[in-house]
Amino acid sequence: MHRNPLLLLALLLACAPVGAQETRRPNILVIVGDDMGYADVGFHGCTDIPTPHLDALAKSGTRCTSGYVSGPYCSPTRAGMLTGRYQTRFGHEFNPGNGPKQGLPLTQKTLADRLKAAGYRTALVGKWHLGSSPDHHPGQRGFDEFFGFLGGAHDYFRPNGILRGTQPAGQQDTPYLTDTLARESVGFIERNKANPFFLYLAFNAVHTPLQADEPRLKKFAAITDPRRRSYAAMMSAMDDAIGTVTAKLRDAGLDKNTLIFFFSDNGGPTMPGTTLNGSVNKPLRGSKRSTLEGGVRVPFLASWPGIIPAGAVYDQPVIQLDILPTALAAAAVAPQPDWKVEGVNLLPHLQGKETTAPHQALHWRLGKQMAIRQGDWKLVRYDLATEGGKGVSKPRLYNLKDDIGETTDLSDKHPDKVRELQAAWDTWNKDNTPPLWGGGPAE
Repeated sequence: MHRNPLLLLALLLACAPVGAQETRRPNILVIVGDDMGYADVGFHGCTDIPTPHLDALAKSGTRCTSGYVSGPYCSPTRAGMLTGRYQTRFGHEFNPGNGPKQGLPLTQKTLADRLKAAGYRTALVGKWHLGSSPDHHPGQRGFDEFFGFLGGAHDYFRPNGILRGTQPAGQQDTPYLTDTLARESVGFIERNKANPFFLYLAFNAVHTPLQADEPRLKKFAAITDPRRRSYAAMMSAMDDAIGTVTAKLRDAGLDKNTLIFFFSDNGGPTMPGTTLNGSVNKPLRGSKRSTLEGGVRVPFLASWPGIIPAGAVYDQPVIQLDILPTALAAAAVAPQPDWKVEGVNLLPHLQGKETTAPHQALHWRLGKQMAIRQGDWKLVRYDLATEGGKGVSKPRLYNLKDDIGETTDLSDKHPDKVRELQAAWDTWNKDNTPPLWGGGPAE
């Protein structure tokens, strides 16, 4: 029987003998892949790239087959995840450039801020991409520890630009960055295993540059396309790293008391004008930087043994905005109204205690692109570069239950549904703000 974690925590505290140690709140581990294809994990049927550790993580919890992100590329998605709000509410619509004020607005508190205030030790290992000025540094945004890089991409073999806190990290004993991020995560867990912690492990894999180490490249010698071969080796390295981190949790006896989320920050870059990495988004249409499913629907799973059902599949639409309220619920932190959180605590939904959909609708805006998903219906205006064209499409209507690949436009057959969804999106859009900056590099 799967209990409500807040109720379980309260009961354990109430029944504890006087003087007993306070019941340990769960650790929170959020793992993010970068530019992954929807098809490129074993739990979605991938056959040419084994991902045994991700598959094991999926089996230990629930995979969300309609898992979304609120941005079709890197930085907006991260801003939304860490705040639990649509990033368009506070102007973080595009990737930032190098301007001193370009980054997650200082008015916004992060999940690290919230958990640190609740007594958690917090760390970011990997990619930040939410501002490079001193006041936007992770150490100023709720993270006690930081090891990684501030921008949107990084070389996998050169240490230049890798920081420990605010200082250059120097040459590492693990020459490949993905392995180094695993080692740093293991070190953080070891140092903090006696107390609850929040670890945000943000890989740059499988983002370009396409760089893999020779032993892993040899594993995929049978893949003839050199781009796909490098991508496969990079995916395998990330899977190995995830296995290293989850093994550490088991060895430390923390695996049953750790809530883990995994998702990709956007879909794979497959359309002209993007930096192709060999990813595959099938059966979805579209790419990173588009509001089609291939840009915003991603591998997404949640695991917490004994709390979240193991080996389950959940198909109602969820989004990375839900991670913050779910993590706060697990940590017994109540969001306040002035936080304006728009994500939903997924625990009762994944447990089957709440049978309604977590969201009445999901929404997207990136410049002139837009989308809204309501039930099985999706209205979208997307980047025509997906089809080799220019500009943005007219509004197109798809029924995702029957047409996950968004191949048949139903707008002419259902004009009332087009008007209904457009009106709902317009209402949502009224609470957005203008972008604080134009589009930075599309990393």
